Amino acid sequence: MTTIAYLGPAGTYSEIAALRYLQLSYPDLEPDNAQMIPYSTIPQAIDAAERGQVEVAVVPIENSIQGGVTMTLDSLWQSESLQIQQAIVLPIAHALISCAQNLEDIQTVYSHPQSLAQCQRWLEHHLPKARQIATDSNTDRLHQVAEDATLAAIASKYAAEIYNLPILNFPINDRPDNCTCFLVLGRTSPTTQGTHSSLAFSLDRNRPGALVKTLSVFAERQINLSRIESRPTKRSLGEYIFFIDVEAPIADPNLDEALEELKNVTENLKILGSYAIASDDIAIVT
Repeated sequence: MTTIAYLGPAGTYSEIAALRYLQLSYPDLEPDNAQMIPYSTIPQAIDAAERGQVEVAVVPIENSIQGGVTMTLDSLWQSESLQIQQAIVLPIAHALISCAQNLEDIQTVYSHPQSLAQCQRWLEHHLPKARQIATDSNTDRLHQVAEDATLAAIASKYAAEIYNLPILNFPINDRPDNCTCFLVLGRTSPTTQGTHSSLAFSLDRNRPGALVKTLSVFAERQINLSRIESRPTKRSLGEYIFFIDVEAPIADPNLDEALEELKNVTENLKILGSYAIASDDIAIVT
């Protein structure tokens, strides 16, 4: 039995990414041999994988509009055993789900903070008087939307279908090229050769040139960085953890050499995984 944790309830983009992971990794798997387990928060889903309660957790890491998902970044740094198995990039097209007959009837819009932000200009133009209330996931309040025509939620067309709710407008995201990267996290190393690697590190002190020195380790070896992001260490103001994605597998001798040098100029260094990236347009999302 393959068990997968994701940010629930059912119908979230995380579930869509988890279903895509099943299609990619287990194309011949019978539906009865896979168990999708929703969790209320991203840290809870990651913790389930950390404890071995599920095989993997599928969680969002970065959106093309709103950037990094801080809860995922913080959980990755705190994890002691998880490795990135795979990355899945999905196009995201948001729908306004409501039983209202027209936009003027809507008084409140529910959604995840990332989704509200991705539709901000549309909401300001079409629903300027409606309250925007952030929820733990896109589908948290769909049961209330089904019972009250003054409510709406921002979620996927897939969510509207499985909850049998009407779509008032689609798509409503501000940018048509909106996409989110999801990570598949597990306790074992990936079974396929990676094309990218992720790592995180903290610096032993905040001094001029400290970060430049770490980044030059990659530049000197012509290793491209595809992402760099910082999060506070939570120890002291001005101290940060840096998350970096590089376009090279761990098996690359140049990267191996860079990591060895990086150990000498960082306080703590974590290798988060070496993995492949799947990116395509699938009907279930749009």
